[in-house]
Amino acid sequence: HVQLVESGGGSVQAGGSLRLSCGASGSIYGDACVGWLRQAPGKERVGVAAIDSDGIASYADSVKGRFTVSRDNANNTVNLMMNHLKPEDTAVYYCAATLNRCHGVRPESDFTYWGQGTQVTVS
Repeated sequence: HVQLVESGGGSVQAGGSLRLSCGASGSIYGDACVGWLRQAPGKERVGVAAIDSDGIASYADSVKGRFTVSRDNANNTVNLMMNHLKPEDTAVYYCAATLNRCHGVRPESDFTYWGQGTQVTVS
C-alpha cells in the first residue's frame, strides 16, 4: 500500500515561486509514474506534470517552461518547482501515482494512489 503526502503549498504573489514535495511510503514508488494534478474552484481536476521512473517528464502547455518536476528515488520524493506563478495557477495541487508508464500528462482516472492535496494561492 502506497501513501502519498504533499507539502510546500502556500500563498505567493504573482511572479513568485513555490516548491511542492510529494513524499511516499511503500517500496513501489521508484517504479511508479508520479503525476501532479490541480483543481481550481469550480473546475475539474487536471494534470499539470508527470514523471516516469526513468526521469522522463511531461508538462501541460499551461505550465510548460515555468514548472519543473523532478524525483529523488533514494528518498521516495517527487518535487514540483513552480516559477513565474500566475493567479490562474491558484488551485489545490495533488500528487498521484500509478504503476503504469506516464506517456505524458495523465488524467486523474489513470492514477491509483493519491495524496491529500495542498493549497496554492497566487494573488
